[in-house]
Amino acid sequence: MLQRFRRPFYGWWIVGAAIVLQALPSGLLQQAYGAYVVLLEREFGWSRTALSGAFSAIRMEEGLLGPLQGWMLDRFGPRAVMRVGVVIFGGGFFLFARIGSIPGFYAAFLIMAIGASMVGFLSITTAIVNWFQRKRSMAMGLALLGTAIGGYLLPLVVWGLENWGWRAVANISGAIILIVGLPVTQIVRHKPQQYGWLPDGRQPGEAIVGAPGAPSTEVEGPAFTMREALRTRAFWFISIAHTGSVLVVSVIQVHFIAYVTDDLGLTLTAASLMVTLQTTTNLVFRPIGGWLADRSSSRLVTAVAMLGHMVALLVLAFASNSVGIAAAALLNGAAWGARVPVVVSMRAEYFGSGSFGAIMGVSSLVVTSGAVVAPIAAAWAYDVLGSYTLSFVILAVLAGLGSLFLFALPKPGSGVATPELEEHPAA
Repeated sequence: MLQRFRRPFYGWWIVGAAIVLQALPSGLLQQAYGAYVVLLEREFGWSRTALSGAFSAIRMEEGLLGPLQGWMLDRFGPRAVMRVGVVIFGGGFFLFARIGSIPGFYAAFLIMAIGASMVGFLSITTAIVNWFQRKRSMAMGLALLGTAIGGYLLPLVVWGLENWGWRAVANISGAIILIVGLPVTQIVRHKPQQYGWLPDGRQPGEAIVGAPGAPSTEVEGPAFTMREALRTRAFWFISIAHTGSVLVVSVIQVHFIAYVTDDLGLTLTAASLMVTLQTTTNLVFRPIGGWLADRSSSRLVTAVAMLGHMVALLVLAFASNSVGIAAAALLNGAAWGARVPVVVSMRAEYFGSGSFGAIMGVSSLVVTSGAVVAPIAAAWAYDVLGSYTLSFVILAVLAGLGSLFLFALPKPGSGVATPELEEHPAA
């Protein structure tokens, strides 16, 4: 059935589908969240803390759903999980268009979050890890371009919000998700082995590059189970470092538009253009980060990107004009883009692809803890102090400290090459 797609390798078709499927939650929910916050605050008078709590609830749901979703992905495959997710995600927007209270607001966003999680990041990365090995970071960088491309939808979403109102835009978003998402999920497949291939399009028996004369196998490199991965330093160091960067991203997603409009005087349209600047460097640096990681060190690329997050947030904290805002947006986008595909594929590099969904799902419990707490803490500080400066500085320092865990990581194959080495260091 798939042989007609032998050239190009079918994995690249999955990468293309992943871009579209990532763009939907990114552009219609995650990137647009800040604009919805501004309009809901104006209409209902809800506090910044209450509105930020919904975003944190979304991230908490992602963390709690992660282990179960990881198991479902390994058991049923990404396509089946994504189909259900598209229906839930679109339905959540229809419910959101009808809310009039804080409980209804939270309920609608939790439903959207469940659907977006099932469609998005974890499902996509599991598919890419299964279909690629030699070019994994590059493929991951391209697949996750959807998050950045979704940012280009923000000016259009903001235009709709200002001209049609948020309820109409929510209904339109729900319809777009169903019309576009359901057909595109049909392209996604679980593992190449099910179609007689190996990762990167190799045929059974084909020699692996870098190991002349050696026969290929269906799974090369480490092969950790989820429980075995949990007993390694690498799992915890990667997860903690990832958390440090997510602190910055989550706060920017929730508070950037409100900060630059209310505190620095930009219009909503101008603020959306600043997000577009961030989106542009995010988009450009995703494949660049993957390309650099495949040819150098994933640890180094991720660590440098996290330091970029730190500097960007410090610049934003003390910005007084559009030049400072633009500089922070450009730098944060570049750091975000370079980091995301690499820190994800790094887990497959250390633990293999066999149980990637479960390992990534459990790791999300650690990572999303920062995304849950940080936006609420920043909102609370703003409600009390009337400023984001202290929150931005603290989060920037935490992101910088998180990079230290990456420098402390052993190299893949050095101390974590097999599960047994962690349990029996003398072996």
